[in-house]
Amino acid sequence: MPAAPRPESWIRVVPEGLYVAPGGFFVDPVRPVERAVVTHGHADHARPDNRHVLATPETLAIMRARYGEAAGSALQPMSFDEPLTIGGVTVRLVPAGHVLGSAQVVLEYRGSRVVVSGDYKRGADPTCRPFEPVACDVFVTEATFGLPVFRNPAPEHEIGRLLSSLALFPERSHLVGVYALGKCQRVIALLRQAGYAAPLYLHGALQALCDLYETQGVALGALRPVAGASKAELAGKIVLAPPSAVADRWSRRMPDPVIAAASGWMRVRQRARQRGVELPLIISDHADWDELTATIEEVDAPEIWVTHGREEALVHHATLRGRRARALALVGFEEDEGA
Repeated sequence: MPAAPRPESWIRVVPEGLYVAPGGFFVDPVRPVERAVVTHGHADHARPDNRHVLATPETLAIMRARYGEAAGSALQPMSFDEPLTIGGVTVRLVPAGHVLGSAQVVLEYRGSRVVVSGDYKRGADPTCRPFEPVACDVFVTEATFGLPVFRNPAPEHEIGRLLSSLALFPERSHLVGVYALGKCQRVIALLRQAGYAAPLYLHGALQALCDLYETQGVALGALRPVAGASKAELAGKIVLAPPSAVADRWSRRMPDPVIAAASGWMRVRQRARQRGVELPLIISDHADWDELTATIEEVDAPEIWVTHGREEALVHHATLRGRRARALALVGFEEDEGA
């Protein structure tokens, strides 16, 4: 039986992104291409104007909502654990636990298995399916929070801090900066799990994706628009808005708001201070340092490729553990403030 081909002989980095040569497709291309496999709906992974797009039904729904016809000329939905062979490469999607519909891409070619994680987290999230580890020869991982300083508290603890502040300052609104896709809906779901049943108020830019989550079976409870609400109505209420709106004139309609932000970057106190955040909530949709390193051990791949983020520390850690590791130096993946 011939030896399995070296992964770098059939998967390589080119200007458009990560190219799977035998299949003639890209995973999360950063430029428009003929064939794309997309891991999830965030804009630095799901870009418009690809011709053929393969992704989970939820990710395709998100892309349609965001891009309309520019989502792709031909959109092919693919359910989890449903194998498809493209040019000799067997492709399978498994949950990544990042946001609704997020997937890892499992690629098998002539006895070699490579798993491209996309973005992922290991903590529980009521709005999406949890990450499923897959044993492989090469694990292609993100490293957004790939430094030991990033060790996150339980999200339930952070939601408890928000509710405690709400009880302490009943005359003030609590304005929480959240990314529109994933973080917004997760914070809402965590509040509902904690027993907060009151209506939540939304900036208009968040409504469409919340509606989409509802159509995909994710119940979010009573949501109301901020537009038209009086200052008196917003006193003692939780208001969710994109981070950019929190620092904008728009926020002046709130009654003496407690400014909060839900992001893994809130671990960095200087960031919170620079953004005028009074109540930093460390709630991340990316794996922290302990989750990254534990995942590498769990999938037990002899080779680790790091796509974006704090690559050097994770490459060093994997090397010390006896694994071959390298940074792919992919460009086009942004340091997302909503992480």
